[in-house]
Amino acid sequence: MHSPDLTQANIDKVEELFPTVITETRTCAETSEVHTHSRDCYAKAVDFDLLRQELSDHVVEGPQERYQLDWPGKREALFTANAPIAKTLRPVREDSVDFDTTKNVFIEGDNLDALKLLQESYLGRVKLIYIDPPYNTGSDFIYDDDFAESTAAYLERSGQVGGDGRRLVANPETSGRYHSDWLSMMYPRLKIARNLLRDDGLIAISIDENEVSTLIALCDEVLGSKNRMGVFVWEKKKKPSFLRKTMGVVTEYIVTYARNYDEVGPLYSGAGEAGKKYPINNAGNAYGRLIFPPGSVRFALPDGVIKAQDMSEGNIRTVLAVDVTIKSGVNTEALALDGEWRYSQRKLDELIAAGGEIRISKIPFRPNYINYEDRAKKTSNLLSHRINGIPTNEDATAEIRALFGADVMDFAKPTGLLAYLIAASTVDGDIVVDFFAGSSSTAHAVMKQCVTDGHRRQFVMVQLDEAIDPAAAAARNGYVTIAQLSRERIRRAGATVREGAGLVADQLDAGFRAFTIDSTNIADTLRTPDEVTQGALELNTDSVKAGRSSEDLLFQVILDWGFTLDLQLERVEVGGGEVFDVDAGTLVACFDDVVTDAVVRAIAERKPLRAVFKDSAFATDAARINTEQIFREVSPGTDVKVI
Repeated sequence: MHSPDLTQANIDKVEELFPTVITETRTCAETSEVHTHSRDCYAKAVDFDLLRQELSDHVVEGPQERYQLDWPGKREALFTANAPIAKTLRPVREDSVDFDTTKNVFIEGDNLDALKLLQESYLGRVKLIYIDPPYNTGSDFIYDDDFAESTAAYLERSGQVGGDGRRLVANPETSGRYHSDWLSMMYPRLKIARNLLRDDGLIAISIDENEVSTLIALCDEVLGSKNRMGVFVWEKKKKPSFLRKTMGVVTEYIVTYARNYDEVGPLYSGAGEAGKKYPINNAGNAYGRLIFPPGSVRFALPDGVIKAQDMSEGNIRTVLAVDVTIKSGVNTEALALDGEWRYSQRKLDELIAAGGEIRISKIPFRPNYINYEDRAKKTSNLLSHRINGIPTNEDATAEIRALFGADVMDFAKPTGLLAYLIAASTVDGDIVVDFFAGSSSTAHAVMKQCVTDGHRRQFVMVQLDEAIDPAAAAARNGYVTIAQLSRERIRRAGATVREGAGLVADQLDAGFRAFTIDSTNIADTLRTPDEVTQGALELNTDSVKAGRSSEDLLFQVILDWGFTLDLQLERVEVGGGEVFDVDAGTLVACFDDVVTDAVVRAIAERKPLRAVFKDSAFATDAARINTEQIFREVSPGTDVKVI
């Protein structure tokens, strides 16, 4: 009912001639207080500085050029990544498997909230993060974090005032924020996820060609281009689809980054060669000093003293920093070499401690690490069913059908692909996280790989409580949400893997603790004097929200104190009160409505590292002060907290 938009038509014509000058921009006015929320306020636009350059035969004066990745909404995305939330994780025993003994975790809710809640507990603990986010094909649904809203609106939506921040929206190619919306969704999640990784940890992200270049640019900024490990090319189909006009597509990508490239090890696959020599010099790496402990280096040189000297040659920089004495073929004191190295000092120390041999055969010194283990070969970046037996999407579909008897999940990844990545990068005791869990193929793959190699790994899955279209519910076997289906996949996969595990079945952890993201358990009791009446005073005395259980409070305390969610719990009676003992005395909590001196003294006699009670459990200030006094007398080392 409108006449043609001639401006948009002209922009389309310019795009046809000069595609590099087309960008995305905000079209509606802003104020310092409120940004517009409408998605109609974003559109394709022309970068006139670039257009002027395209039409000029000389360099045009303009804004200062610099290398950067920028998009409308980037600053708001950064704010959202850093803003706190007033939420917590509530345990759901009825949805869990082996709740009291398992070390695995499943979280239902927005993954941005989940990542923020896990920051303290899992900071620097995770070895591998694998995610399969929306690919931005134009038909995918992405998380709508509304990065154009005001601070007040964000705080309200994120649960600090009230409201629901969990929602998905379509992101069609016709949107003026097609790439910007996707970047704004991914940016804060990657920024926070980076903090969970160990120094030698890595993140692997599945993507197709629609956003692979954008994802690499984003990861270069968030994780650092120096930490880029490479890009796997996965052959996802045995036969190409010819829906495209130009070519059939059979591949996707897995973009892989390290938390710290200098600390991460190679990704291995297959049998290796015993006794292989690995040069420790590596031209182009950061210049620094390595210390080789006394007796750790075997020399193929006569005994004697080698004077400190520059041993650089060609593009190899090596300096012997201090004199070294060789006796019986080894160094009698620490050998200090300056140069550009393949290994960090920490990695070198680990190799030597594990019995690895360091060998120097001549002057100038060129140390080599000799591997006598039957180690695996370094993997290639091509993951193919034809070359290294990596399964395809057809295999993933067959796995789902075998578990559920129907196609209850579209576009799941095959467990063989994920198990390959898990085997290449993790070992016993490592933690694997997937915060776009979908049907929890990653959890399934972790369990399968643990049976294959005997290692005990833990997984943390996060899945939005995304509703399944009622029209498709019948095809989904009646499951209402993707999270519900995801948990059921883990249950069925765990039982199936355990059945085929043979002698190691008893060692397999096929359970999980289920949690859901909810508002904080702590009630908002902040009131101004004119808001409180005499009759309402008692309603504002309890600091805990109605309907919250003792286990709800326990896990909020666990998160607040920075403990992981897998600690062993024991519910015991102490002095006549119900008490939670976490990790054999690391934390003892009593959330009874009334706590007597007998309960307090009995807890103190257990000498826990930390103890916690409800504030409302103490009838008077004197009772609370008396509790502190009992701990000073009986267990002065206990950190006592009241919520």
